[in-house]
Amino acid sequence: MSDDGTQGLRRRNRGVATMLGGLVVGMVGLAFASVPLYRLFCDVTGFGGTPRVGLAGSSSGISDREIEVRFDSNVAAGLPWVFEAELRSVRVRLGEEVEAHYRVRNLSKTKTIGTSTFNVSPNSAGPHFVKVQCFCFTEQTLQPGEEAILPVRFYVEPEIGSDRDARDITAVTLSYTFFPAKTGAAAPAASAVAALGAK
Repeated sequence: MSDDGTQGLRRRNRGVATMLGGLVVGMVGLAFASVPLYRLFCDVTGFGGTPRVGLAGSSSGISDREIEVRFDSNVAAGLPWVFEAELRSVRVRLGEEVEAHYRVRNLSKTKTIGTSTFNVSPNSAGPHFVKVQCFCFTEQTLQPGEEAILPVRFYVEPEIGSDRDARDITAVTLSYTFFPAKTGAAAPAASAVAALGAK
């Protein structure tokens, strides 16, 4: 092969390598951006059983129809916490804003930081379950033995009764799971919740 042909081949190879490198960098950037974008999409639409985030009070008023809301709590491996709902379930009227409480306690002898995710089941109830106030995705710091109350305010939209995929639902489960936080920087739990002090 001539020198001109070899140089042309090298230029094409460099061009392909540069294009592939740019593609890899773009995909890595998209992967990092996809988590917050997906979370925003789920918050707005209720996709995948994710409760929507909304303003206080239902714009549709309060219905006489009631629905049971059950509370589930989980702690992932690696976080030495006890986490539980104060009530196992409540009956609420559609459109009625309700406040429920979860209790969390650090069982370890060191400061620990956790953050929670949530979902609603069945999935078809997600678009109609609206969180007004929540502790999800906020890092919570607990000192050794510290206990705190974590409030969540929500309502179930009356429109659930006219949604053919959700109108027959009589019970909804709001589930939270706490995970060890990936960063060390966090506001004290007392700034986000009512701290009860060490036990």
